Amino acid sequence: MRNYRFLIAALPLAVMIGLGSMFYERLGKDPSELPSALIGKPVPAFELPGLDDGKGLSADDLRNGPVTVVNVFASWCAPCRIEHPLLTALTKVPGIRIVGMAYKDEPAATRGFLEQLGNPYERIGVDQAGRVAIDWGVYGVPETYLVSTDGQIMWKHVGPLTEDVIRNDMLPLAERLMK
Repeated sequence: MRNYRFLIAALPLAVMIGLGSMFYERLGKDPSELPSALIGKPVPAFELPGLDDGKGLSADDLRNGPVTVVNVFASWCAPCRIEHPLLTALTKVPGIRIVGMAYKDEPAATRGFLEQLGNPYERIGVDQAGRVAIDWGVYGVPETYLVSTDGQIMWKHVGPLTEDVIRNDMLPLAERLMK
């Protein structure tokens, strides 16, 4: 009976030590470097309607094409506004196309966002319910993926893009994928 009481008393301590170890391991790590189980795998099957009956976005659009940047954004997302000029600048990079996935956003709000800031996207898929984003493993917005010419997800960035991330991570990988 005495051993049983000791085990019950020690259980909360063991749980706290385990949780503390997990938190300590994550300290100092970049939260934008969240792992993705989809890296190196084909894009999930999906089909989204387009904004204003325009070209929607589907998995087929990401296969057998150029290297594609898939940007998950929303009009209500402040960091999306911050990264938007960088996406616009990426449209000038040869061999790369940019598509967008409007996440849990009203189409009218998405239109206003793009009218105000410009539209860098070749296609926009409207994911109002957020179901397709779940299949992609989206944690929140903005998130950006790099998809190879054969439709494989090769890179993921959580949070707003920066010049450093584009220059040091995205573009070198995109150049290798174009060869």
